Amino acid sequence: MTDLSTTYLGLNLKNPLVASASPLSKHLDRARKLEDAGISAIVMFSLFEEQIIHETLELDHFLTRGTNSFAEALSYLPDGGMYSVDPEKYLNQVAGLKKALSIPVIGSLNGVSKGGWTRYARQIQEAGADALELNLYYVSTDLDLGAQELENAQVELVAEVRSAIKIPLAVKLSPFVTSLPNFARKIVEAGADGLVLFNRFYQPDFDLDELEIIHNLDLSTSADLRLPLRWVSILYGKIKADFALTSGVHTYADVLKSMMAGARVSMMASNLLHNGEQIVPAMLNGLETWMKEREYTSIKEMQGSMSQMSVKEPAAFERANYMKVLGSWRNLP
Repeated sequence: MTDLSTTYLGLNLKNPLVASASPLSKHLDRARKLEDAGISAIVMFSLFEEQIIHETLELDHFLTRGTNSFAEALSYLPDGGMYSVDPEKYLNQVAGLKKALSIPVIGSLNGVSKGGWTRYARQIQEAGADALELNLYYVSTDLDLGAQELENAQVELVAEVRSAIKIPLAVKLSPFVTSLPNFARKIVEAGADGLVLFNRFYQPDFDLDELEIIHNLDLSTSADLRLPLRWVSILYGKIKADFALTSGVHTYADVLKSMMAGARVSMMASNLLHNGEQIVPAMLNGLETWMKEREYTSIKEMQGSMSQMSVKEPAAFERANYMKVLGSWRNLP
């Protein structure tokens, strides 16, 4: 019998398909459907640092009304849209999912700075989360903020969150780092048990008729798999952490590639949002069929088999392959 089980952050999972942070986890009925379809774990939608700070400032505004409080500062905090949620409601949702589901529930915090808001890491733990994912999503626009200063602040944040909780901690990274291997190692040394590659930076567009900024949510495709696939392959075996690959997981072939690169799990959001939970059984069947045809007995058997340290041509992951790729183009006029 083909064994699809894997482990991630010390959690025993029945297969490598994990629902990554998305609005799907805001609804208990959808979460149950994901579990019934075969998803092995669910990452909660993110609780943002800004939302926690906003609530704190709002409370302070009413408590100090008539003093010199600067209530207008609230307007500078971003509108969370469909992700906007009261922190207390978020904790209740964690508890609700844990009560309703038998699969692991992973909480999610999104932030970049140290501060009192990180106490919610402990509260997410107390609400019953099996693990916590810290998403370091930040776009630096300050000309005076250097890369080292920013990275140091993020490493310190990871250490602060790690000290606040006992449950496993994963950190979701951005690919836009000058030396990703060095930064990833520092994040793990600060206390991360796992690394999630990568978060997606959503880009605004311009409406030329209304002259307004358009906030678009473009779902991923399998083509987006290549970036995290490359870096999981490079970092596997060099950093002692569990890797989760996210962005571009849409087919069973994408999952197989993720495992061979060295990931413990493949995380999906766009695929589930676009196709629904009914895509999960087909992906699991595809995994099992492919493995049987090639005589793989378990997922664990293939993990890391195509990583940089395992292939005959490790330079294919590096700059040396750049000229080969460019030279392979034959459709010239």
